[in-house]
Amino acid sequence: MIKFEPIIPRARIGFIIPSSNRMVEPQIQFYCPNDVVPHFNRIGMTNRHRAPLDELVPSILLAAELLGDSKCDVTVLQCTGTSMSGGVQKEREVISSIEGLTGKPATSAASSLLVAFRALEAKRLVFVSETPQLGHDKKIKFLEEAGLTIVSDRAMGLGGSDIYCSTPPEFWFENVLAMRNDEADAYFISCANIHSIDVIHALEKELRKPIITSNQAALWRALRLAGVEDSIPALGCLFETGF
Repeated sequence: MIKFEPIIPRARIGFIIPSSNRMVEPQIQFYCPNDVVPHFNRIGMTNRHRAPLDELVPSILLAAELLGDSKCDVTVLQCTGTSMSGGVQKEREVISSIEGLTGKPATSAASSLLVAFRALEAKRLVFVSETPQLGHDKKIKFLEEAGLTIVSDRAMGLGGSDIYCSTPPEFWFENVLAMRNDEADAYFISCANIHSIDVIHALEKELRKPIITSNQAALWRALRLAGVEDSIPALGCLFETGF
């Protein structure tokens, strides 16, 4: 009788994403190591579904429970604005609740970013976001509460999800390059629904500083939590670090 070897990936990572997001799935699938399997669950948390983080927790936990059926090693709440919206303490409580439910490590866009900044010893940021000024300022509030200093920032004011995910990578390259600031330890481009991940390597080459984006940081953090230490050169110097 022929003996067949089971196919067992190194890790499975579950992502909870907004129903309107169109970038997390293709970007994570493209950059994820071949023997790490990403899984995705969508819930309403942005646009017409927008609500305070407290009110979203039941939906988040249900999504996490269902991802648990796929034996995910790590669960990621992957929406930058949502995960930052309740402040640092509330974000930590949500992650703790996911971990308590699944019995496995969890993170979020916000937590992943904060851990990435610490790993890179980046305390002074140039910050660029996709939103109009109101949403941009809410993210600044979270970053400053977490102890970071914003040395320069710009709200790009794009007009919603359709524009976020159709704006090409070159837009982010040119606008971030124009914000060169020698006082910065790193450059942070916020949003999990944009094409910024594709220009990390090129921007780091030009600016000589780490470039951090929402989906890059989440993938890095999730892989490291799962014990996967791979380097992904296209995703910049962050992937040369542990945590």
